Amino acid sequence: MKKIFFATLVGGILAGCAGDTQKIVPQEPLADLYDAAYAEFEDKDYDDAAEKFLTIETQYPASPWAADALVMAAYSQYLDDDFAGALLTTDRFMRFHPGHSDVPYVLYLRGMCYYRQVSDVRREPGMSVYALQQFQQLVDRFPRSPYAQNAKNKINILKNYIAGKVMYSARNDMKKENWGAAITKFQSIITDAPETVMPAEAMYRLTEAYTAIGLPQQADGYAEMLKLNFPESDWAKKLDK
Repeated sequence: MKKIFFATLVGGILAGCAGDTQKIVPQEPLADLYDAAYAEFEDKDYDDAAEKFLTIETQYPASPWAADALVMAAYSQYLDDDFAGALLTTDRFMRFHPGHSDVPYVLYLRGMCYYRQVSDVRREPGMSVYALQQFQQLVDRFPRSPYAQNAKNKINILKNYIAGKVMYSARNDMKKENWGAAITKFQSIITDAPETVMPAEAMYRLTEAYTAIGLPQQADGYAEMLKLNFPESDWAKKLDK
């Protein structure tokens, strides 16, 4: 009786093992995977390319090609407009390869993922701030990187964009005669975004706001500040009209 039970048990185990063996998918050779991934990439089939590059990193995490596979996967996702996927992939890269020579490029790619999602100044949900953070980190950490100058240009654009958002909101406050909120926002542009194109208008708007609430001394102060700092601007010239 015991022999029959033992034979049945062993048979069941072997059958289970045989079933598991059938489910195992053998790894493809690394070179073959890379060739297939790059072929998809060259054909602009970025979704499949990204999937294959990620498979390389998953199946061969200790390979010298693993980091490159993550970079290529993220770039493929970026080209496919899968910005969320690209950001997740770059997160993985930064976690496992923080000292890699491609870190400057990955920071730039992260910045571009956010930058490409910046939309209308009236509706933009904060991607500009995230993009600015990534580009600023790149410039601060790797000022000699080949991507640094482009990042600086993007930073300048983003700072003007963010200041423009504040300006747009402050103008709306003025229309609603919400003078306190408008004044605070105009003042923040002068202090927080002095290198942008917005401070001259902010000073002019402050003269209007303070005049509207009956504080001519403060209005005159900002008028003088505008004439002193931006004497040739259209906003300064409007003061004399």
